[in-house]
Amino acid sequence: MPTRNRGKEASDDRLFGDPKMQQKIKEAAKDMCYLLSRGFAEKSSMQLVGNRYRLNARQQKALQGMSASELQIGSRKKAALLPEQLKGLDVAIDGFNLLIILESALSGAYIFKGLDSYYRDVSGVHGTYKRVQKTEEALMIIGNVLNTLGVPSVHWYFDAPVSNSGKLKTILREVAEQNNFPWSIDLVNNPDKVLAESNHVVISSDAWILDRAQKNFNLVAYLLYSHIKDANIICAQ
Repeated sequence: MPTRNRGKEASDDRLFGDPKMQQKIKEAAKDMCYLLSRGFAEKSSMQLVGNRYRLNARQQKALQGMSASELQIGSRKKAALLPEQLKGLDVAIDGFNLLIILESALSGAYIFKGLDSYYRDVSGVHGTYKRVQKTEEALMIIGNVLNTLGVPSVHWYFDAPVSNSGKLKTILREVAEQNNFPWSIDLVNNPDKVLAESNHVVISSDAWILDRAQKNFNLVAYLLYSHIKDANIICAQ
């Protein structure tokens, strides 16, 4: 069994845990929304806001995930389904995106609620996925909750070029077989494009995917409310 956890670094309590720092990040997110809503580029906006609030690279990464324009916030909300609307509908999951956020939340790492109400983390895979203590727990929560919500079929998509994606596919297949989860698991070169063009309900917090998906479901928000109530959450507002 892996002994490592996901996401939290030694400096994170200082960078994100201080209430004064959390308020600073909230103000920075407001400024980002203002600039993005008026057509300013994300990169230049982040540089301006990051310098103003003296945010380091890790804090800026969190801020980037929390930021969105008013148009993006509105369109993502319009495409979002409620839990009771999932019954009888197939879903398509952004595999690494969902799994890593839940692993981080279960491991006690900070996760970040954006202005659009979707959650992001600051860990990522960096070309290699490493299984952690909370991997199986996260998968069980996902499978059981989607079954309870009446989802008949779940399609997982993972980045094929990421190292260990094949091993992760094997883990998911075993979990699905042992628990009768209606899962299919695919490794593809460009899962973002597959998800953005999917006719299924998309589960992801990736901004590019959310801006293009026909329908989405904020599964992380639902799980944090119903199953992971002690998570370390930093809110953009």
